[in-house]
Amino acid sequence: MTDEQAMLLVTEGNTDQAAILYERYKKSLLNFFVYRYVPYETARDLTQQVFWRLLRYRNTYKAGTVFKTWIYEIARNVWHDYTKQNPELTELSELTNVGDAFDETTDQNEQLHVALAQLPQTYREVLLMSRFQDMSYDEIGETLGLSVANVKVRVFRAMQQLRDIYFKLDKA
Repeated sequence: MTDEQAMLLVTEGNTDQAAILYERYKKSLLNFFVYRYVPYETARDLTQQVFWRLLRYRNTYKAGTVFKTWIYEIARNVWHDYTKQNPELTELSELTNVGDAFDETTDQNEQLHVALAQLPQTYREVLLMSRFQDMSYDEIGETLGLSVANVKVRVFRAMQQLRDIYFKLDKA
């Protein structure tokens, strides 16, 4: 069963299908928040908020909508609400216990996260979506309200800046 089919069943009242969607998306959504440098426990809470909103606003999901795009739009809204309530965003140095949110825990991985944190928000967001959430340029464009060409340009520029920042950190 596809994500879209499962979500259509959820909209019809079969909320058991939400558990299937939760299992499919919990890790990528958790990483969506962890990569924005919030503590692991907060990222878990925000992930739960996404699924709570999925259930609450299930009637807004329309047939033909790409589920992945729709759920990441909810995640972005949860993130924006969190940043409004917490204007003093957590610093990278305060991160603790990211645990299983990352597949590798190496010095290079830590340097990559430090470099990501230094990117402008617009570049960091498209890079996280394309590289860490495996979203297509079409899906990113739909989620952010951008053309595919604009998404490609942002990803290209983000990769250039990330590479420059990363190698500066590597030399330090």
